[in-house]
Amino acid sequence: MYKQVSRSIEISVTPEYLDEQSIPEEYYHVWAYHVTIENLGIKPVTLKSRYWEIIDSQGRRQEVEGKGVIGKQPKIKPGDKFTYTSGTPLNSTSGIMKGNYKMQLDDGEEFLAKIPSFSLDLPLDNKKLN
Repeated sequence: MYKQVSRSIEISVTPEYLDEQSIPEEYYHVWAYHVTIENLGIKPVTLKSRYWEIIDSQGRRQEVEGKGVIGKQPKIKPGDKFTYTSGTPLNSTSGIMKGNYKMQLDDGEEFLAKIPSFSLDLPLDNKKLN
């Protein structure tokens, strides 16, 4: 698990390789990432938008931005968490994702909550040593 705290907003990410959706012989690899956003502060915040940068092991870079996450703009009260799962395909066997969420306080003030950089790696094969 990867964690980052920005202005009392803790963001945790756990990536997972999706073997059943990947087609390695066609250089198509799919990962899910499970995100938990926890409000450690004393004021409610609303997640307004997201920005992701995805870089694969070949150096190919793509950016993703838009309103909210998974079609929602959740309001997270102090002490509460919001959890969601999304995913991304890559044409290589590994990569890195990073980004931020634009958060808004009830008074209209906005700030960026940093998403920790995390790696997308194929699971290691279990090998037996003689």
